[in-house]
Amino acid sequence: MAKAADIVVQCLENEGVEYVFGIPGEENLDLLESLRTSRKIKLILTRHEQPAGFMAATYGRLTGKTGVCLSTLGPGATNLVTAGAYAYLGGMPMMMITGQKPIKKSKQGRFQILDVCGMMQPLTKYTHQLTSADNIPSRIREAVRLAEEEKPGAVHLELPEDVAAEHTDSTPIPPSLSRRPIAEEKAIRAAVGKLQTARSPILVLGAGANRKMTARVLRQLIEKTGIPFITTQLGKGVVDERHPRFLGNAALSAGDFVHRALEAADLIVNIGHDVIEKPPFFMVRGGTEVIHVNFRSAEVDPVYFPQVEVVGDVANAVWQISEALAPQPHWDFERILAIREANEQQTGEGADDARFPLYPQRVVADVRRVLPSDGIVALDNGIYKIWFARNYKAHMPNTVLLDNALATMGAGLPSAMAARLVHPDTPIIAVCGDGGFMMNSQELETAVRLKLNLVVIILRDDGYGMIRWKQAQMGFEDFGLDYGNPDFVKYAQAYGAQGHRVTSAEGLRPLLEACLAEPGVHVIDCPVDYSENDHLLHVEIRDRAAAV
Repeated sequence: MAKAADIVVQCLENEGVEYVFGIPGEENLDLLESLRTSRKIKLILTRHEQPAGFMAATYGRLTGKTGVCLSTLGPGATNLVTAGAYAYLGGMPMMMITGQKPIKKSKQGRFQILDVCGMMQPLTKYTHQLTSADNIPSRIREAVRLAEEEKPGAVHLELPEDVAAEHTDSTPIPPSLSRRPIAEEKAIRAAVGKLQTARSPILVLGAGANRKMTARVLRQLIEKTGIPFITTQLGKGVVDERHPRFLGNAALSAGDFVHRALEAADLIVNIGHDVIEKPPFFMVRGGTEVIHVNFRSAEVDPVYFPQVEVVGDVANAVWQISEALAPQPHWDFERILAIREANEQQTGEGADDARFPLYPQRVVADVRRVLPSDGIVALDNGIYKIWFARNYKAHMPNTVLLDNALATMGAGLPSAMAARLVHPDTPIIAVCGDGGFMMNSQELETAVRLKLNLVVIILRDDGYGMIRWKQAQMGFEDFGLDYGNPDFVKYAQAYGAQGHRVTSAEGLRPLLEACLAEPGVHVIDCPVDYSENDHLLHVEIRDRAAAV
């Protein structure tokens, strides 16, 4: 017979788990001891549970396998809530394991005890309290299955202290061979028929398209047919955005060049649409028709009611459509491609802007210049996220890690750290606002302790810039959004990292190149000027797009 905590670890090993991120407490010391003796799983001890959850979620996002994080009961579990919601909305397979006081006899009354499973229920695909050691293998197998099944997301298991210490004859359950259902032939024929009779079709690549084999078959479809495409923020990089048929990214809600292109189309093929993203377009009765291609049927609302639904494995559905579809002589993309050229010109402006503090367009351009095609940029949440979505061309899937689902601050640095563990030799840059960076800046110590090679850019404007932009848009006075910051160079050095400061627009690129070439954790204090955000993102883009 084996101890239940040992069975938990054996089950995780059986599922291919490589890392457990988090902070143990006294209620999961049995599990910690079992992790100590594991030859396959490494514990990544963090300084806060929230970034541990972000790391587990990003691991899941990049690998397709379930990322695992650990906390104790009470405050440890509540600190995982934001990360759980991040994975749940963002489609990232992640498992949270939390401790709990003994459930068969109480020694401390209600001290620290919350209904953690009840708390996790709205933000997970599955939550369960383990009440018997015998059931551990089946519950872990089921939790991982649900975490990785489309749409992927967060799951939660609670392991009480007394259950962890029990003994059992149970053994891990091997994962089963599973294939996703494929779309039926009639749906494929209907989609192909619509495409054949359309005049100016267009593809929209969303979050659900950013999976496994989908990128390859989508590129084949685009190369074969020449149909232009746009991406959503979570669809960036599904197909190389340097492609001559790439029209742009739906970073703004309306009024951008991509919206003019969508208006010029008479059929939209919406691939991997996810309702958690801001809609790249709104349907109207009698307007442009839509083909919905996804793992699940469409969630219909007043502005989204597709005429054809192709439901099943997305990669297979795209392949079937590509096999059956040939370019049509009556297709006319002249108007759409003219809009593309205008967008290319506009997004290229500001790349060499010499003003200081730096303007966001220059930051985006310099990051793109220094990173290779497989280089990864991990973004926190702020106004710069829109600039990166619009102006930064992703060459490969999952090379722009942004959050357009929960849109939480504090995830940029932990996401970059998880990306480094998954891709030990890939150049990685975290781009954080000063507000988001300080929410989990303590993880610099974790990065240094793990000897990670990492570059962190802090875009410093000494305030909550995104909210200030929205505040100005709504006509309110500038109020309540300013704060102070530490000396980020000295702050980084205090953790054992290397600190740098940008002093001119021309200085960012060579500094980035030097930091990427030198091992260790590098923190760059980069003053940024957002003063023209409102004009550039709303007035100028809207007017120029309308003119086209």
